[in-house]
Amino acid sequence: MNKIILSHPTGNANVRAAAMGMKEAGLLKEFHTTIAIFPKDFLFKLSALKGPFSEISRRTFDASLKDLTYSSPFWEIGRLISAKVGIGSLIEHEKGKFCIDSVYHQLDKNVAKRLERKNKHFNAIYAYEDGALFSFKMAKQLGVSCFYDLPIGYWRAARKLMESELERWPEWSGTLTGFKDSSDKLSKKDEELRLADKIFVASTFTAKTLQEYPGNLAQIEIIPYGFPPVGETKKYNSHKPLKVLFVGGLSQRKGLAYLFAAADRLGNAVELTVVGHKPVEDCLPLNAALNKHQWIPSLSHEGILKLMQVQDVLVFPSLFEGFGLVITEAMSQGTPVITTDRTAGPDLIEHGNNGWIIEAGSTDAIIEVLEELLLNPRQISQVGKSAMETAKNRPWSVYGKDLAEKLIIGDN
Repeated sequence: MNKIILSHPTGNANVRAAAMGMKEAGLLKEFHTTIAIFPKDFLFKLSALKGPFSEISRRTFDASLKDLTYSSPFWEIGRLISAKVGIGSLIEHEKGKFCIDSVYHQLDKNVAKRLERKNKHFNAIYAYEDGALFSFKMAKQLGVSCFYDLPIGYWRAARKLMESELERWPEWSGTLTGFKDSSDKLSKKDEELRLADKIFVASTFTAKTLQEYPGNLAQIEIIPYGFPPVGETKKYNSHKPLKVLFVGGLSQRKGLAYLFAAADRLGNAVELTVVGHKPVEDCLPLNAALNKHQWIPSLSHEGILKLMQVQDVLVFPSLFEGFGLVITEAMSQGTPVITTDRTAGPDLIEHGNNGWIIEAGSTDAIIEVLEELLLNPRQISQVGKSAMETAKNRPWSVYGKDLAEKLIIGDN
């Protein structure tokens, strides 16, 4: 059976579920991250307080992982403090001492050293995009299997699809930060993929983007993520205006220009709430749109779920998305979702039953579904209840179990 060393700097929801799935299957030997807190720890108590420590509550892991977890907090703490006090030069893209790239690379290097020192303890490593190159290279020297997780679509496909957005919406170009990646960073992504013995993705769309890779790749496994715990029974109200919600980074990669255009055309018939950070401050159409609608720059995970409960529909018109966790979050709260064919939507949603799948990059497609809901608001409750049933059947534990099963099969 595989003895896996798992590595990820920030331990997102999917990583926590992966760690638990591997542990429960007896596969997990060590989990390496930057900051990890556990129930009853001193840091856990601090994170419960409002203030500067509250943000680290997102780094809480199940107590059963404590003895398997190794933390390397220095670089991530530097990044968080730099962002908090506004020292932009320290977190500048690819260049800052504490930029996110540095955080990923330092943890990756630490794991590579761990593999070198304790190579007999492991026969497999599971690592994520931008944080696997050093450890994979060491693993290859030691005969250790390399499992690679690609959380978002392949970069060459992203460039190909997003170039048309630069032409169509040039004033939004500053928000397309993926074009800022250096050739060195992009070549490292390709090298990680080349070294992988198996590639894991969370959506059919992500798997499809890998067709743009200029070479042969290892076997690709598609395992959709799980859903958060289902919320309380939602109260549905037939009212106008229609309460429309968007949650995510405020970039044209998320299709925001199309959503704002749809809201403008529908006028007072909809009430749009937008939750998310601005990637840049000087995108004039974004700033103008945010002034028109309710904008919430940041909310806790719990706050987002509560907000979803009082909205009629989530519109997530992303143009390039590896999965889209807000889709599963909204569905778990009984809030139906309108999303595109370039997300995990097609893997989770049956159009018109538990949500709606629309063509990416189309204002008309967004308007068509919203107008349908305005004419027949009872659909909101019908589809919302079906979405919640979908969520009940695939909690995060199912994702962890499915992943572990594929890792065991890969060992045979």
